[in-house]
Amino acid sequence: MDFNALVQAMTPDTYEKLADAVATGRWADGNVLSDAQKAHSLQLVMAYQAQVLQSEEIFTVGANGQLVQKSKAELKKQFETQPSIARFSHDDL
Repeated sequence: MDFNALVQAMTPDTYEKLADAVATGRWADGNVLSDAQKAHSLQLVMAYQAQVLQSEEIFTVGANGQLVQKSKAELKKQFETQPSIARFSHDDL
């Protein structure tokens, strides 16, 4: 199985477990990741985010492996279409 096929076959649960392991440096059972495990897991997490999730976050990894950063105009447009957040003045509190 090649790398891209592996990423496409990965389940969301597996992605979450790998992402948690990379973030904490430990597997779910408490064992510490080796440097090689951390590097490979991070590579899989980034590839999954780029190929499967296609995240709406400000900074993401694109399908071509390059870092994608949204412009201020793109972010403003994105937030205009989302429901507004509650806003209060000082006297309302």
